[in-house]
Amino acid sequence: MRNTWRKDFRRYKLVYLMLVPVIAYYVLFHYVPMAGIVIGFKRYVPRLGILDSPWVGFQYFIEFFQDMFFFRLMRNTFMLNVYDIIVGFPMPILIALILNELRSRRFKTTVQTAVYMPHFISVLVLCGLIIDFCAREGVVNDILQLLGMERSALLARPELFKPIFIVSNLWQYAGWSSIIYTAALSGINTELFDAARVDGCKRFGLLWHVTLPGLLPTIVIMLILRVGNIMTVGYEKVILLYNALTYETADVLSSYVFRRGILEANFSYSTAVGLFNSLINFAFLFGANALSRKLTEESLW
Repeated sequence: MRNTWRKDFRRYKLVYLMLVPVIAYYVLFHYVPMAGIVIGFKRYVPRLGILDSPWVGFQYFIEFFQDMFFFRLMRNTFMLNVYDIIVGFPMPILIALILNELRSRRFKTTVQTAVYMPHFISVLVLCGLIIDFCAREGVVNDILQLLGMERSALLARPELFKPIFIVSNLWQYAGWSSIIYTAALSGINTELFDAARVDGCKRFGLLWHVTLPGLLPTIVIMLILRVGNIMTVGYEKVILLYNALTYETADVLSSYVFRRGILEANFSYSTAVGLFNSLINFAFLFGANALSRKLTEESLW
């Protein structure tokens, strides 16, 4: 085993060298900061430091469980991710399949550029566009008025926050996320398509019997990873789009942690909430991986 690893390293040493910055990034910005988790179990006082701050155990976890906003935060975070999985997860697969069917290289490149471009727009700029589009005098209200509906400030309506958030996520991430599926499609053995054509398969038959089975391992792995983040919503976009009128449906765990930890400087409480959030995500990841291994024989470990 050791000799095989050494031979592989000598053969692909430049590839392993490319891993160094990636490993360094995760070690420095993901694993080293995990030592700060202990703040969630202490009444952190900056002038005393982490080690000398008084130990309070599970006090902040209990406070969060008894918080009047606990169920609202859990519900909003969970449902926002469920809607995103239902609507957003299949879209990159669909985009990859459509791009794979295009025969004109120039048209395919143009479409790829158009769907990839929103990923490179700053979240701040993107949210500014969404606010302008959804304003009372914005383009979305212009379209609604043409359809006979009344104008309204869409981002001030709590029932519309989740649809707006999900649709904007589709616009921003669906095209970029399709890259991995496009790469998986390019790895499918072309002899399988030839054999299917000999058996009489047309375009839809090739899609159903060759393309989708070839994509299935990638789809399963990506779904497991997505389920493992089911309680995670980026706070940046939420805090840029929500307001006091939409807290009931828009406030999520990450925005709550931002308000309590950064704005109110309650570092211990926000750390406890963040740790609780991470534990839930880990539980979902572990469960999704076990279920996938049992049903499809595909898993992360």
